[in-house]
Amino acid sequence: MRSKSAKTSENLLDELQSALSHGTVARRVETLRRVTDLFINNAVDYSDEHIRVFDDVFQCLVDQIETSARALLADRLAPIGAAPPQIIRTLALDDVIEVAGPVLSKSERLDETTLIEIARSKSQAHLRAISLRRVLSEELTDVLVMRGNDEVVQSTAANPGAQLSEGSLTDLVTRAERDDDLATCIGLRPDLPRHHYLRLIAKASLSVRRKLEAAHPDLADEVSSVVQEAAQRIRAAAMTRQTEMARALVKSLHADGRLNELQVTAFAEQGKFDETNAGLAALAGVSVETAENLMIESRTEGVMILAKVAGMSWPSVRAIIAMREKLSGGSQTEMLKQRDTYEALRSSTAQQVLRFHRMQQGATPAA
Repeated sequence: MRSKSAKTSENLLDELQSALSHGTVARRVETLRRVTDLFINNAVDYSDEHIRVFDDVFQCLVDQIETSARALLADRLAPIGAAPPQIIRTLALDDVIEVAGPVLSKSERLDETTLIEIARSKSQAHLRAISLRRVLSEELTDVLVMRGNDEVVQSTAANPGAQLSEGSLTDLVTRAERDDDLATCIGLRPDLPRHHYLRLIAKASLSVRRKLEAAHPDLADEVSSVVQEAAQRIRAAAMTRQTEMARALVKSLHADGRLNELQVTAFAEQGKFDETNAGLAALAGVSVETAENLMIESRTEGVMILAKVAGMSWPSVRAIIAMREKLSGGSQTEMLKQRDTYEALRSSTAQQVLRFHRMQQGATPAA
């Protein structure tokens, strides 16, 4: 006596032959559904030869059926590790992302060659689906990073199973300079090489740096140092002709003995940051770079340290703080409290702080 499954298979073969010969599209779709059910329910028991037969059947049935039916087939076959390989390839190559997407993102049956072929030729939506795979090889990741738009690149960087080559890492860190979300994704990867991490953190925004420092507390001190060095390089590169002229003027005044506290105060009252900074540096005996680092800090302690070393009185310090706040657009400082802090600050303490700061920055005193 034949088994129930044997009878079902025989009936299905008769139905299949009829559907392929003169069946309507609707009948093909129904037959496809039944063939799919039969395969999924017994996939673990099929030999390679059986799978090849199913592959041929699926290939015949998917011709001339509507997109929704192909998409349903792709969605059902994608998680099956033993899915027929040829129909999986056919679905993956479909131009309609609703059909290709489930297979591209989930199917373990897709070979590397097919994935790379699709990544090099298909739409951004196809690339986005590939970026979601459990594992991405270096070669495949290289294509995604090279061809992908911002969404694809960020998805790839956020995928812990993506293996990133040195070339891809370099490109990602470069792109991250203008994309905080991408910078965060890259910086949080546990496999990110240290030299790329330091380069990334040097260019990252404050919000990104805070996230990454929290995720890598062991590198927090080094991150701070790298950020400061990067800021110095950026400011040096942004040197304008006006800044050069301002520094030359102050240097000339200082050489002639005409630079004093009153002159620096006048610069501050006129809102001349470059002249004020250079003048304060000269009077404090530090480089303009060191003074600038202290002047642009979010708090006023840096200004007070420089002014105390330069021996300036409170009215001059107040003028410099007011100029700094006006130029930065920051909130106004409570001057009475600042005055008490400045008057309580010892010159010897300011000298020690400044020496420590110079040592950290690798700066030398101004000539």
